[in-house]
Amino acid sequence: MISGGQGMRVERDSMGELPVPSDAYYGASTERAVRNFPISGQRLPRRLIGAIGLVKGAAVRVNADLGLFAGVLNQDALQAVATACEEVAAGRFDADFPVDIFQTGSGTSSNMNANEVIANRANELLGQPRGTRKPIHPNDHVNLCQSSNDVIPTAIHLAALMAIHEALEPALEELHAALDAKVTEFWDVIKTGRTHLQDATPIRLGQEFRGYAGQVERALSRLKHAKEELAEVALGGTAVGTGINAHPEFAGRACAWVSARSGVTISETTNHFQAQATMDGTVAASGVLNTIAVSLLKIANDIRLLGSGPRAGLFEVLLPEVQPGSSIMPGKVNPVIAEALIQVCAQVMGNHHAITLGGQWGFFELNTMMPMIARNLLESIELLGAGAANFARQCVTGLVATSNGPEAVARGLAICTSLAPEIGYDAAAAIAKEAYKTGGTVAEVAAVRTALGADAIAKLLDPASMVEPGLTGAPMGG
Repeated sequence: MISGGQGMRVERDSMGELPVPSDAYYGASTERAVRNFPISGQRLPRRLIGAIGLVKGAAVRVNADLGLFAGVLNQDALQAVATACEEVAAGRFDADFPVDIFQTGSGTSSNMNANEVIANRANELLGQPRGTRKPIHPNDHVNLCQSSNDVIPTAIHLAALMAIHEALEPALEELHAALDAKVTEFWDVIKTGRTHLQDATPIRLGQEFRGYAGQVERALSRLKHAKEELAEVALGGTAVGTGINAHPEFAGRACAWVSARSGVTISETTNHFQAQATMDGTVAASGVLNTIAVSLLKIANDIRLLGSGPRAGLFEVLLPEVQPGSSIMPGKVNPVIAEALIQVCAQVMGNHHAITLGGQWGFFELNTMMPMIARNLLESIELLGAGAANFARQCVTGLVATSNGPEAVARGLAICTSLAPEIGYDAAAAIAKEAYKTGGTVAEVAAVRTALGADAIAKLLDPASMVEPGLTGAPMGG
């Protein structure tokens, strides 16, 4: 290490010397990347830094167990590296990861960044000043049996798995429980169904919410597929998938250590060449997130519309009042929680498009859009988790059914569907049209235009009989 002036020190990498801030734990390679990529000001997501720390921590322990440090590093040095990795994983040195997301497409700058931080911190723990590169060298020791080309995709998969496990799955489970509770609460509320935004046959409000709960239940099921895609990792392939400079047992042992430590399961891929040449697993996982976003947007928008009003809208449910809705209209309350989730879903869909484009950018043995893919994938997971949990707590749990839905059923025209098996489709359609033109109800017109008695009409037009499967007469139109 050479003094570089007040507040600076000089560090060296393979390209030569470069001044870095004296209090920084990173070195020359990181400083070059900071200067090369002054683009967005967005750094690596916290979860990705944590995942890199876990992978590096696994590496030093496995390499020590394999005897690869024998005669090179003593036990104190190995413990220092392991401690530094744990500190990186825990977030202690996040400020020392300054490289922009929009950097080298392999994420090499960030892998080198991690190597330098861990080496400098380990050397510091051993009583050496930062920048010495002795006894711990960032490449020779911290990066042993690894390459940026297998570490970064592995860390992306690991970070995404942990985010799904810790943030998204619990949020979707909470939302499912909230919606499922409304199924029971709203079961006896019969309202008009809608297809093409037009009146359709009656439906229980609880059945409508059963549909929403079913969407979230299936979202959780789809996440299992996403986790399967992410569980297979590239570690062990090193530069191009051949595993050069890596012990044959390194990746399997490292994956086992990470799995035991992280709470999620990863395993070495059975085909390293596809694992490093593509980011197909992340594209597939993002596709699941995109589908979940579509589902949640539908639910949020339906509830927003069901709560529209209170005088000029549907107003079949009363939304919780969480904040004033207008700066000019006193007393107005808007569906802001639903709107927030809708915006989250739109962002996730946009992220998926970017991830899809990123997945296309695999040329020969390496994908070169990994940092951008990581940023968007992790943002999508975190946003969906936060948005779903917020929607459950601040909207769904506080929903109250109004009398508008049941009151509109008797005035509805689609209930004539239950007349069709008795009097035929054409006669039932004529009754519906006359009721619409005259303003009368279907029951009133049917009493005049058919030979059915009042009791028969009342039984046929009983809304409760229309919300369960059944066919009692001739086939009817759809």
